Amino acid sequence: MDKPFITDKHFRKEDYTKTRLDRAEYEECIFETCQFQNGFLDNQNFTTCEFLACDLSNTNIKHTIFNDVLFKECKLIGLRFEDLNDSLLSVKFDNCQLDFASFFKLRLKNTVFNDCSLLEVDFTETDLTNSSFPNCNLEKAIFKSTILNKADLTSALNLTLNPESNQLKKARFGKESVLGLLKKYDIVIE
Repeated sequence: MDKPFITDKHFRKEDYTKTRLDRAEYEECIFETCQFQNGFLDNQNFTTCEFLACDLSNTNIKHTIFNDVLFKECKLIGLRFEDLNDSLLSVKFDNCQLDFASFFKLRLKNTVFNDCSLLEVDFTETDLTNSSFPNCNLEKAIFKSTILNKADLTSALNLTLNPESNQLKKARFGKESVLGLLKKYDIVIE
């Protein structure tokens, strides 16, 4: 059964916590200050859509497609992005709260995380080649077998990762984040 096709629609202040968003293919739609937390967005398709000041915390996104989707000023706490249909995955995050989210084993090349809170986010085995993290708080973020080649972490805050268990070729770090690369050695830097 084909999903309905919805294009160029602006959804404002909708509450989808009790009544779910209709299953459809959404293209060039804007979702503004909508509530999805603890709800269901599974098996949806979003192409060239924007989520503005929405709360998607702990929302079920299994098998959903996010293709060229912007999340701006959204709460995405605890989202399991690895449950997405990742065949066309392309996202951008601007001033979002992504604490406790998981991107396990995803290909997120060229992804921008701008001014985001990424506390305890799981980037295990994630390909973040050429991605950037301007002004992001990466406190207790998990980087294990993560590909960070050519990634820009120059203004990332509270970064701690083991250079020996991640790929960092041509990755860029700021002076503050270099200390987080040495943490595993338990050395004192004055």
